[in-house]
Amino acid sequence: MVVNSKNTLKKRLARDFKRNWQSYLMFLPTAVYYIIFCYLPIYGIAIAFLDYRPALKVFSSTYVGLKHFADYFSGMYFLRNLKNTLVLTLLSLLFEFPAPIIFALMLNELRNMRFKKIVQNITYLPHFVSTVVICGILTMFVSSNGALNALISLLVPNWEPTNLLAISAWFRPLFIGSNIWQGFGWGSILYLSALSSIDAELYEAALMDGASRWKQTLHITLPGILPTISLMLILRCGSILSTGAEKIILLYSPAIYDVSDVLDTYIFREGISRSQYSHTAAVGMAVHTVGLAIMLLTNTISKRLSGNGLF
Repeated sequence: MVVNSKNTLKKRLARDFKRNWQSYLMFLPTAVYYIIFCYLPIYGIAIAFLDYRPALKVFSSTYVGLKHFADYFSGMYFLRNLKNTLVLTLLSLLFEFPAPIIFALMLNELRNMRFKKIVQNITYLPHFVSTVVICGILTMFVSSNGALNALISLLVPNWEPTNLLAISAWFRPLFIGSNIWQGFGWGSILYLSALSSIDAELYEAALMDGASRWKQTLHITLPGILPTISLMLILRCGSILSTGAEKIILLYSPAIYDVSDVLDTYIFREGISRSQYSHTAAVGMAVHTVGLAIMLLTNTISKRLSGNGLF
């Protein structure tokens, strides 16, 4: 029976491949990319348990067990990195995550299609600007002779112009604010697509029942896009310990490490700049393991509360 089922499966796969070979060919570059850059490097996780030296082969290095994990979790930077990561991530969930949803709901209310397209095109543009360019613009904007200091000087008497990125209290608002500006337009595309799939007859029936626009949004629009919101929230929670190092590295400095040094920047600084490969591999492995656990937990909670989940 097992042999027959295997033969049947092979025949079905061969028949499907023959029928849809163009689709498989289009998928091939994506499969090759993930195999080379995502799956083959997985063996490198082993260096988290080794005293790895680049001159040696991976498995020729000395096995040290959980030493690198213990060193980091008992070290002086762990609590600071964890706190900064969680604060930035929670601020992102609080302000960045709802921004494209709110923007999509506002665009959905526009009836002038030409104006709607113009607004969409304008808000999509920052997404295509390089992060390096965005950080360069932001750095000039908040410098001591930048536009933001000039504006504050007009509103606040006796304001001393200064580089705002060198002040710890300003880093988080500037970081989160620039992220919202760069991503809310592009992020709204998914929600606009979900809004377009809601049955228009539901709005007509609600209008006949005397429902206001607010009640229509509350009882029809939001439930209609709830599966999309749940999916995006689960994916966002999966990266709750990963804020992304690129933008922070371009903006931070030792003067504001107390609020800007997160787990990802620590991994970059120690792993690349100081060649502590095994140590940072252990940190990265711990971060992603916790992130996976949080994503699974969020998915379970979402399925139980709303019936919507990633899997």
